[in-house]
Amino acid sequence: MYIIPAIDLLDRKVVRLTGGKYDSVVEYDVQLEDILTQLNSNGTDFVQIIDLNGAKGDFSQQEYLLEILKKSPLKIQYGGGVRSIEKVKELIDAGFHRIIIGTKAITDEGFLKELSEEICGKNSCSDQVVIAVDTLKGGLMYSGWEKTSDIKPIDFIDKCVSLGYFRFLCTDVGNDGKMTGSDVELYKSFKSQFPFIKLIAQGGITTLTDIKALQEAGLESVVLGKAIYENKISIEEVKNWNLQALVSF
Repeated sequence: MYIIPAIDLLDRKVVRLTGGKYDSVVEYDVQLEDILTQLNSNGTDFVQIIDLNGAKGDFSQQEYLLEILKKSPLKIQYGGGVRSIEKVKELIDAGFHRIIIGTKAITDEGFLKELSEEICGKNSCSDQVVIAVDTLKGGLMYSGWEKTSDIKPIDFIDKCVSLGYFRFLCTDVGNDGKMTGSDVELYKSFKSQFPFIKLIAQGGITTLTDIKALQEAGLESVVLGKAIYENKISIEEVKNWNLQALVSF
């Protein structure tokens, strides 16, 4: 299992939100370029960047991100307001490694089917597209975690799988940013229903013990953000874990 460091950007500043709330922003005194430089070595070749401006429909940070992307060898899993086929293609063509799709996949009945036909005809959906499954109290959240869908998370995953998608970023919204540990049973329930999917956990993961429990649950990856910035898990520990994971693999 691989650890993916997470970087959330708001107005070009590295931040973390609690429960996805923009009124609970914690800003860190570090630049995106500096974090990428620290991560760029054996053990970390992959990061997740969430454009919090983009999540609100403001793509003013994208040019800045693209300039940094050109200078960094790291692979980037990008999310933040990606709600059109054209935007997915644009980001892939620009060099982003994977694109996270959230709200549009839930609110537009035909979007995932069209995206599957447009993108996955050339490459694997799993390699380029990650479907966000954001859960709170058994519900499927969307629109910046402000709305709850009538669709159950398990039914949503089933629909996505039927269209050829099998990599999912599942965020435990209730624990996100709180560093209270993750809901391992939540991920186990998804894996028991769909043992073949590639599942990425996010939300509340704070210690190496949390990570080991998720590894035992059969997850592909975990995303770490605040735990790194608050020095609960060091970048060196992330690198060492990932190197051991590669050796085991």
